[in-house]
Amino acid sequence: MTDRREFIKMVGAASVGLAAGYGMGIISSPGGVRDQDLEDAVEVVDDVLRAAWIYISNVEDFGWTYAHDLGRRYVEEKLDFLETGYVESVPEDESLPVITQLVNEGYQVIFTTSFGYMDDTIRAGERYPDRIFMHASGYKRRENVGTYFVRMYQPFFLSGIAAGAVTETNKLGYVAAHPISEVIRHINAFHLGARMVNPDVETNVIWINAWFDPEKARAAAEQLIGIGCDVLAFTEDTPTVLQVAEENGVYSFSHYSDMKRYGPNAHLMGHIANWGVIYEDVLIRVYTGVWESRDIWWGFYEGAVDIGEVSNTVPEDARELIENLKRLMIDNSYEPFTGPLVDRRGNLRAEAGRQLTKQELLTMKWFLEGIKGDLPGEE
Repeated sequence: MTDRREFIKMVGAASVGLAAGYGMGIISSPGGVRDQDLEDAVEVVDDVLRAAWIYISNVEDFGWTYAHDLGRRYVEEKLDFLETGYVESVPEDESLPVITQLVNEGYQVIFTTSFGYMDDTIRAGERYPDRIFMHASGYKRRENVGTYFVRMYQPFFLSGIAAGAVTETNKLGYVAAHPISEVIRHINAFHLGARMVNPDVETNVIWINAWFDPEKARAAAEQLIGIGCDVLAFTEDTPTVLQVAEENGVYSFSHYSDMKRYGPNAHLMGHIANWGVIYEDVLIRVYTGVWESRDIWWGFYEGAVDIGEVSNTVPEDARELIENLKRLMIDNSYEPFTGPLVDRRGNLRAEAGRQLTKQELLTMKWFLEGIKGDLPGEE
């Protein structure tokens, strides 16, 4: 078998060369402050714009909600015309009364930040046509309801490279929230990156069916370590998995925000969301009267995701590959989900050189070859 370090160098040279030389994986920009000049948009809707956020968990979860609230604080500080508010720990089936409360309090823009808020956000849009709503991670829109998300699969792909480079057991673990396309995309991207540098790895998945449940996350992480997994990734809104990794001498990551302090020895890198750049774009457009309903899906190119510092535990050649591929994604010239891609049932999902379309990414319901664990509703 090819030595792993030699394989990393070989794959790194091939990937960078293909992307630079042939435009492999060009992704189209969805537009935004980065590539549209808003300086001439002068139709101000009011002297003060009031925006509110609805959160699925508390603002100190250090994951999903914490990252969104960092974005809220970012725009509150940066935009002098803005006043903000938020309501935390709102169950997904109880969001409509909270939206109504915020409308009655005079908020003109409301951000609903969990997938399960989608239908209530659409109902609110119908009920309050003079307000603007933005829903995170959903796919339903109307005239006054837009959607937004970050391409978190891009940093997951890079963290997979780190995992594949450091594992000694060739068993990776993933503590997964809900079996929806967003999380499936993260898992596949992580596994894809790991196999880029280490074709022998497998990724073991345990579903906890919760966004925020430290106890279930701990139990799943311990179970994965028990079967030999020595690197753990996760989609759950607390640092629990990283803490368990630290306690057991294995490796893990930050997720959505910087969690390194919870596992300084276990921490390899992060999957960081910079929601503030999206919120800034949306709120400037509303304030200047040029907002329109659309779907925002931003990644490295727009500055909406990052990985933080990569640990020196990761071999130097793998770190160089990660940085090179990150630069290519910042330049909009590399896309991880480029074929050949074969699912674990042997179906060809993308032939060599073809990117998965946005629709294919947003509706993903299959696992790549080498991923272990149940997948409800698997195609």
